[in-house]
Amino acid sequence: MNNEASHPSNSLPSLQKVLIVGGGGRENALAWAIAKHKKVEAVYVAPGNGGTKKQSSCHQLAIEESNDEELLKTCISLKIDLVVIGGEKPLASGLADKFRDAGLVVFGPGKNGAQLEASKKWAKDLMAEAGIPTARYWAANNKPEALDVLAKINQPLVVKADGLASGKGVRVCQSIQETREAIEEAFAGKFGEAGTTLVLEECLEGPEVSVFAISDGENLTILPTAQDHKRLLEGDKGPNTGGMGAYAPAKVLNSEGMDHIKETILKPTLEALNKRNINYRGVIYAGLMLTNDGPKVIEYNCRFGDPECQALMPLLGPELAQLLQAAALGSLKKAPFLKISPLMSACVVATTSGYPHNPKKGDLVSIQLDEKKDFPIQLFHSGTKLSKEGNLITSGGRVLSIVAQGANYNDAFNLVYEAIKEVNFDGINYRKDIGHQIRNIDSIY
Repeated sequence: MNNEASHPSNSLPSLQKVLIVGGGGRENALAWAIAKHKKVEAVYVAPGNGGTKKQSSCHQLAIEESNDEELLKTCISLKIDLVVIGGEKPLASGLADKFRDAGLVVFGPGKNGAQLEASKKWAKDLMAEAGIPTARYWAANNKPEALDVLAKINQPLVVKADGLASGKGVRVCQSIQETREAIEEAFAGKFGEAGTTLVLEECLEGPEVSVFAISDGENLTILPTAQDHKRLLEGDKGPNTGGMGAYAPAKVLNSEGMDHIKETILKPTLEALNKRNINYRGVIYAGLMLTNDGPKVIEYNCRFGDPECQALMPLLGPELAQLLQAAALGSLKKAPFLKISPLMSACVVATTSGYPHNPKKGDLVSIQLDEKKDFPIQLFHSGTKLSKEGNLITSGGRVLSIVAQGANYNDAFNLVYEAIKEVNFDGINYRKDIGHQIRNIDSIY
């Protein structure tokens, strides 16, 4: 199993037209990164957002990611060379399978592989069978079962909805009483169908890190790491969100630590998928906790993180487009070598008031930032759209990701926080301490 892309090859098919499925900041960043390849003529994004058309060679398609039939028809009519499925919901629903059955080249796992993210219990069972280090866990299908586990363990637990909950289905409890409340809330319907089964885990301690690997079903290419900030408020307080900021690479890992993770987590994960006859072509995103007993998997995602993707994409060379194509074809060995920038990348997310529980929408967005003039600064749109009058307005809780690169994290974050002053909308909110863990700190694992 290879861990790096091979030397450049001319044996990959033509790559002129790419379709990205999704409408968030992740997809905005992916479109921007893929469009950098000189042979890519057009990148279509469905449904895209208010920032899609602003990017070079990018086109917005008014097709929802859940409209499988219309997406398929459009791929065929436009003669799309590569489909990149951005979000977890279309992957979990089997969109990649439908497209592959129609003869399209798709980056993203099928429905079976997407269970890595779509079912916490399924993923934990896979890890247990493969001996992949993770927290102890107990599954519960109803409230009495869950409360019985709590009574036997008699310590605070992490309470996770088994299914997809938009990144908000996890509660790290600080007491037994809080654990009991989280269990009762989940079985009272807080997460809908996603919470009909719960996974209860022992609490782990240590820094977190996001590790990304591109898989062609047999080989892996490892990308730079990242670190996310989930909590809404400074000091890592407040409710969990989809992500308030990120940076890449995460210096909490050195090369020795990364090699250890490849051998004990990433390779065994792909091998375990293969044993289940799953040909996984897409991203394996392992969210890890670096504990005193070594790295342990907190959870998997089957797509690039958001906002980790926004921080990561500016560090990757234009070869990324062909790397994703090669993985989708099951031929990573044919991919060109992916150049990685030595710079540090910082990302801060600007949200609207009321996020994450009741985000306000429909406010006018003002952007005075000259992205070309202020390079290396990028502005990736998430919850924006164009009104009937052509004005940019908010359409979701996380509105924009402001990203910059520097020789060190202090420089990168200073650029971001200076640039964010040029962005404004009613109720704008952002954390002012993103990256507090990493500034002036060397590798620790």
